[in-house]
Amino acid sequence: MRYKHLFSSFLIILFIFSCQRVPLTGRQQFTPLPESQILSLSFQNYNQVLQSSKLSNNQEQVAMIKRVGNKISKSVENYFREKNMTDRIDDFEWEFNLIEDDNSVNAWCMPGGKVAFYTGILPVCENEQGVATVMSHEIAHAIAKHGNERMAQQLALQLGGVALNVALSEQPETTQKLAMTAFGLGAQYGVLLPYSRAHETEADEMGIYFLAMAGYDTKEAVDFWQRMSQQGGERPPEFMSTHPSPENRVAHIQKIIPKAEKFRGEY
Repeated sequence: MRYKHLFSSFLIILFIFSCQRVPLTGRQQFTPLPESQILSLSFQNYNQVLQSSKLSNNQEQVAMIKRVGNKISKSVENYFREKNMTDRIDDFEWEFNLIEDDNSVNAWCMPGGKVAFYTGILPVCENEQGVATVMSHEIAHAIAKHGNERMAQQLALQLGGVALNVALSEQPETTQKLAMTAFGLGAQYGVLLPYSRAHETEADEMGIYFLAMAGYDTKEAVDFWQRMSQQGGERPPEFMSTHPSPENRVAHIQKIIPKAEKFRGEY
């Protein structure tokens, strides 16, 4: 009985210390996994992806991806430094790469600032502003620690909630696959685990703030998401999808833009 009480107390303490609020949105989140382990797994997986992919040799496009990524990440760092919240990004190791794959209309950012764009999304981006819209959205996923939340969920659902280091030791291959899906790479690796509507909406909001911080035109983001909504075939109704409907996504972004403008030129 005494041990049950101690275990219950431990879980309560873990919950309290693992709860935090997402910057800029204020959403309370539960991130129980040690960030050091998440980042180590992320960096390892990122290198594996790069080794198994063909990096673009289009120097102009590669330079644009790196230029936009560095500009936005620097603005984000300046913001967190001013707000005394650098612990959120202290261990980030920013990296921006362009992968040659015209069939993948996609981009992602792993925990710790490891970003990859696929050449297939560039025609939808059209220009640097479109790239910045995607970049800021993906960086927002990492800043908000959505990967930590999703990895914890996957460990609970697939492996019974074991600790991450135990999962890596006892079932390394399964854990690596779970990480790939949790970090947003599922479509490339045979399993699709879309971000939840809550995560997508949060990344949209934070992404618009980041655009303004970096000096990009936030209104151009509306044009990008409208172009993106025209990709592919019919979409299911929003209540059947984990992603916001294109109409609701654009409407939400339009509501955020006036609030985001207060960050313009500040960072």
